[in-house]
Amino acid sequence: MILRPKPPVEEGSFPREPFVQRVIQGLPLAEAVLTLQGYVLQPAFLDGLYAEHRGHSYQDLLTFPLFVQLIADVLQQDGGSARPGLLRAKKAGALPTGLGAFYGKLRRLPLSLSVGFVSAASVRLRDLAPVGPAGAVPASVAGLEVYMLDGKKLKRVAKRLLPARKLAGKLFGGKLLVAWQPQSGLALAMAANADGEANDCRLVPDLLPQVRRLLPGVRLAVADRQFCDLIQLERFTEDGDHYVVRYSKKTHFHPDPERPGQTGRDAQGRTVLDEWGWLGAATEKRRRYARRTTLLRPGEEEIAVVTDLLDAAVYPATDLLALYLERWGIERVFQQITEVFHLQQLIGSTAQATVFQAAFCLVLYNLIQVVKRYVAADAGTPVALEAISTELLFRDVERQLIALTELAEPAEVVACLPKALTRAEAVARLTDLLAGAWRPEWRKAVNKKRRTQGPKAKQSGAHTSIHRVLEKHRQHQKEQKEAPPNM
Repeated sequence: MILRPKPPVEEGSFPREPFVQRVIQGLPLAEAVLTLQGYVLQPAFLDGLYAEHRGHSYQDLLTFPLFVQLIADVLQQDGGSARPGLLRAKKAGALPTGLGAFYGKLRRLPLSLSVGFVSAASVRLRDLAPVGPAGAVPASVAGLEVYMLDGKKLKRVAKRLLPARKLAGKLFGGKLLVAWQPQSGLALAMAANADGEANDCRLVPDLLPQVRRLLPGVRLAVADRQFCDLIQLERFTEDGDHYVVRYSKKTHFHPDPERPGQTGRDAQGRTVLDEWGWLGAATEKRRRYARRTTLLRPGEEEIAVVTDLLDAAVYPATDLLALYLERWGIERVFQQITEVFHLQQLIGSTAQATVFQAAFCLVLYNLIQVVKRYVAADAGTPVALEAISTELLFRDVERQLIALTELAEPAEVVACLPKALTRAEAVARLTDLLAGAWRPEWRKAVNKKRRTQGPKAKQSGAHTSIHRVLEKHRQHQKEQKEAPPNM
């Protein structure tokens, strides 16, 4: 919360501190979120992160810890609209600069800072998460460090900058490639490109080293068919790691004539075909031996995955298919950071600004996942982790934070919260706050009717990324300066 000066207490007035303490005690979700933020986003941590990844940027009156706190208030209390929170902070004397300085800093933040922010914060949050079930991964791969990756294009950039005002079509911000771990439910790391139209595969070399630093042991990458090429598969298997990737026909599969395929059935009685062979032609240097598992779905597109987990006895075909289908979890992450954490309303107008907002939304998503785990881990909670709705839980978090802001000055709230908690103290505090916090209204709605996929609406053309627009504008200005004067 934004700190503002504590108002003087007049003689004979209502005592504020006991009142604020009672307010906080009645809003356990708000206190739990503030406790988590206070532990994870400590100023010393943010200052060190900024010093490591700032590049050519600098800070003066508007420090990076204060900037992060402003973003937190905007996304948690103002529905993604920056101006109300900035005006509130300015009125309270907590914003030492004009509003333009905030937008300018957001516009210029280096991509490396956003990338480092996600991975460093995820480490601190994973350290606080209670030990729970391994997540929705089959038992045969539970001993591996499973991570799933997918890309996201940031959309709906506002056309505030002069070069973009008269353009037709929509503007894209940056492009993300995110690694998500189903065992913990957290977004581990991300890679970013300023060009929203960049191919996801370009970001794989930037993402994998982060994942390998964060996940010790043998890792298993799960990805969609766009990553099914020999270059990416080679990258996934570095350091003895493994992969399960949806098969793409752009990479030809050549069955091994000396190892016949096997046919089985899944739980629904559908045919499952296991084959062994080579990916790539015989003349291809990166050609590799692999296993292809195909689920035949009558009336629907078949699902085929390729993997280097060759032993069908240790890694059953149905387990590999079930694991790939859990990749939908990262799609839900993108949906929730967009709809629940207000990423559909982009604050800044440059690619760098959109990437940092997305990075903070991922951190906020992770924070709520930790809260969910404490709620589900409570001994008196007869509900599974998967049954708790992130959207409904965060809605109550927002309401409690707003109520706390209306009833008490932020400085008074901060004065009543414990300072500089150790990990053990933070865990104990969160356990106490969220004991018995479960509410039935947080349970996800169950829709037993299968949704039919209708035809996609036709999209208008002329879309481009704001990065390309600004680069073209800079190049045009440079050419005008270098052009000889007209005679």
